[in-house]
Amino acid sequence: MPELPPRGPGRGGESILRLGSVAGTPRRGSWGPQLFEDPSSLPCHPRQNSRPSLGPLDVTLTQPVRSGPVSDRLQSWEETRSLIPEKGPPEEDPDVVVKGWLYREPRGGGARPWLPTRRAWFVLTRDSLDQFSSSGKGARRLGSLVLTSLCSVTGPERRPKETGLWSVTVSGRKHSVRLCSPRQAEAERWGVALREVIASKAPLETPTQLLLRDIQESCGDPEAVALIYRRNPILRHTSGTLYAPLLPLPYGVSAPGPGYAPLREEAVRLFLALQALEGARRPGPLMQGVLQTCRDLPALRDELFLQLAKQTSGPAGPPGPPATHDPAALRYWQLLTCMSCTFRPGGAVRGHLLGHLERTEQALPDTELAEYARFIRRALGRTRGRELVPSLAEISALSRRQELLCTVHCPGAGACPVAIDSHTTAGEVARELVGRLGLARSRNAFALYEQRGAQERALAGGTLVADVLTSLAAEEAGLDDSPDSGWRLCLRLHGPLHPEGLSPDSHELPFLFEQEPGGGTPQKLCLGLGAKAMSLSRPGETEPIHSVSYGHVAACQLMGPHTLALRVGESQLLLQSPQVEEIMQLVNAYLPNPSSERPSSSPSPPCQDLPDTSPPSQHPGLDEPQGQSGCLGQLQD
Repeated sequence: MPELPPRGPGRGGESILRLGSVAGTPRRGSWGPQLFEDPSSLPCHPRQNSRPSLGPLDVTLTQPVRSGPVSDRLQSWEETRSLIPEKGPPEEDPDVVVKGWLYREPRGGGARPWLPTRRAWFVLTRDSLDQFSSSGKGARRLGSLVLTSLCSVTGPERRPKETGLWSVTVSGRKHSVRLCSPRQAEAERWGVALREVIASKAPLETPTQLLLRDIQESCGDPEAVALIYRRNPILRHTSGTLYAPLLPLPYGVSAPGPGYAPLREEAVRLFLALQALEGARRPGPLMQGVLQTCRDLPALRDELFLQLAKQTSGPAGPPGPPATHDPAALRYWQLLTCMSCTFRPGGAVRGHLLGHLERTEQALPDTELAEYARFIRRALGRTRGRELVPSLAEISALSRRQELLCTVHCPGAGACPVAIDSHTTAGEVARELVGRLGLARSRNAFALYEQRGAQERALAGGTLVADVLTSLAAEEAGLDDSPDSGWRLCLRLHGPLHPEGLSPDSHELPFLFEQEPGGGTPQKLCLGLGAKAMSLSRPGETEPIHSVSYGHVAACQLMGPHTLALRVGESQLLLQSPQVEEIMQLVNAYLPNPSSERPSSSPSPPCQDLPDTSPPSQHPGLDEPQGQSGCLGQLQD
């Protein structure tokens, strides 16, 4: 009879047996009572010179039972090695990295700081951290911690109010050990040595990772993939509790920020939040909270992708419909849609997720689940990562697989609605509006600006418009009682100005009223007032830079002793000069004249064409320094 693998003490007093591939079973990672339908089917081949058979071999395969509130069910036999008693510290062991006397904090000492520390002899090897009562050969072992790639080390840190010692904490799967020393240099030496040993360990794989590899290798055989799902409930939808993360997360690492638990505990909390979605009356805030957790804790993003793939697999194996026909069961797909538009999954998780989506489309064509699968697959190909999680409005639109509408204000064209999605950039919106306004052949460059009252800033071409809208929604939520800040998106001229070659009916004329001259001293311009239009030109030049008919002048009024305000379309032109009263009299004299170019009182349609303008007849001088939301000038005497 072939030798069985060494038994390690499993939970519940029974051992866990892991075998390689056999006919009709997954090759690795399969565990639990469903590994074999009949335990007697285990292959046992006799060999020569073997001992006489002593009777049938009874093998019991069980799942680990829960031993704590958030304990792992994934137990490695290497970790149980620390439970085997050994007499005395190793002598002249080549694997010993460092050893020496340290103080150890007793169990529960963090919660009870009044407990005194005790001195012990610590030995760090390539496999474990052991502590003994003394350095002699017959010393009693006080404890041991097997080191794996998931162990973590924090410190050194000094705790003056408790022990006054420098401490280094190494965390394992079940417990942690705090090493204390009165000298900082010694604590740092132990911390460095522990980190080097942990970094040298081979990465551990969870059973879920092994199953993902089996699925990937069997992707060309649908029956084999379905068999893996049927025999491994960890891959399928469940209404039960998840006691351990699906992916290997480090032990004992506290999450940054208040309100977060260690990563492994947060992974279990995420699964509880997913299950709460099914009965939530307002799922949007709960989805946003889950997304925010993944933004704050990047290590949990792949974990949540796998949890959602599990919950969207159906209770009978992939692909399958939701557990019930209740629309609330679709919320797993809706949250997966939001995740795919916000974060990028890692390599192995991404491959498994794409395969899961493809199997869903093939097995459930012409269904709502197939529509979600197609939408998510396209989103995964475009997502680059978000600075902010989606707003509630965006989550609502994504749950229905719809686009968002944003409004951009264009000079002379008013408010222009633009359809965007979670991946639309500011550069793409600007190019769409430039084409819509017929400015594709212009020598001038245009960009999207974020305007808040008198302040504005240009948005980089790669900025996601959805992030800008989310930032605005967050500010408005915190300023419920404040007046409107005047926030809006605007299309503006950007970069060096090229006014040459502009025709009187050009769509660029309204933009020039809002153009800021770049740096240096103010640019000198001449204001010309004619019988039908007004214009701006450079001193000494007969051709105007641009002109506008009085029909587009909505108002003309004094703002101060030497300031005149002209409102043209969506922009405002401010003039400063001792001659503002004369200018106002001339402009007001032309405004009452009836004209077919006079704008009507009804609002202009978005992105409408501009009427023709006439050349000027006279040119008082105008200086135009920099401004925030219009042209500011001083008329020359």
